Amino acid sequence: MNIKTHEKSAVTLVATDIYQVRLPLPFRLNHVNCYLLRDDIGWTIVDTALNWPDAKAVWKAALAELSIEADDIHQIVLTHMHPDHIGLAGWFQEWCGKPVYLSPREAELAELIWVQHGWKPEDVMGWWDRCGVPREVSTSAAAETDKLRTRTFPHATDVRTIEYGERVRMGGRDFRAIHAPGHSDGQIIFYCKADKVLLSGDQVLMHITPNIGLWPMTEEAPLSRYLASLHQLASLDVATALPGHRRIIEDWAGRIDELLIHHDERLGHMREAVGKSASAYEVTARVFPLDKLSPHEVRFAVAETLAHLDYLVREGELRREGDRVWRYWVV
Repeated sequence: MNIKTHEKSAVTLVATDIYQVRLPLPFRLNHVNCYLLRDDIGWTIVDTALNWPDAKAVWKAALAELSIEADDIHQIVLTHMHPDHIGLAGWFQEWCGKPVYLSPREAELAELIWVQHGWKPEDVMGWWDRCGVPREVSTSAAAETDKLRTRTFPHATDVRTIEYGERVRMGGRDFRAIHAPGHSDGQIIFYCKADKVLLSGDQVLMHITPNIGLWPMTEEAPLSRYLASLHQLASLDVATALPGHRRIIEDWAGRIDELLIHHDERLGHMREAVGKSASAYEVTARVFPLDKLSPHEVRFAVAETLAHLDYLVREGELRREGDRVWRYWVV
């Protein structure tokens, strides 16, 4: 890795020995926050961004600014396997030779989806069909997933796991790995009780809500699991939460309350949008401005709609029928 300095620093000291690195993304959500934590053992990288030239340039500049060499890296820790978090993990591993850590479920999903290409268009088209998505739309959306997979290359070969509840030493602190499902099945976030610091991944974000979607390989009831997780996380004494996107969270309990209210309102909108009867895609089109969304964003809108409809079915407020295309009715 030939490191050159960058004109504008993307590095911010956010807590003692914890640096936030803001990496660009080629989407409307145009950045991801990754973290560097320093202690006597070396540096820990938490999340890595998408593998594309702009992100690599910023990483090289950040490492140069902090005088970090390959031998200084101790470990690479990932909150979850989404491409904007795992994308450069293999690139970093090739450079420093250190292991990559995920939860067991996220390691499994990374292997299935990114390494084994488990979301090939021909394999997921039936899922899009059951959502009622027109083929011209689903073809474009599936192509976006294919493109994203290439931005996870090269894949890490030394992948190890962190169990839920395990103690992880980073930045001179003991963090507890907490299972935070919903956005991704096995996402782990890291809480240091002594310093009231939380690396919150994509579970709780400021200004935007994490995508809670039902995807082809998602475990059952993602929204139910997400809401239960928020209620559990609200009890943590957090002074500073360091998220995967947007700005630092300083009112932890207040932000969780806002997210709970948002999903309650969104469930109401989804229920109303079903009308007399609707497919998941028809509900999506009534709730989201699809004409203003890219194919990349349409995927997330459909998956989020499906997760909310699934929740309402489980709560007995809707019923779902049909095999070829799922249709929903208000009970």
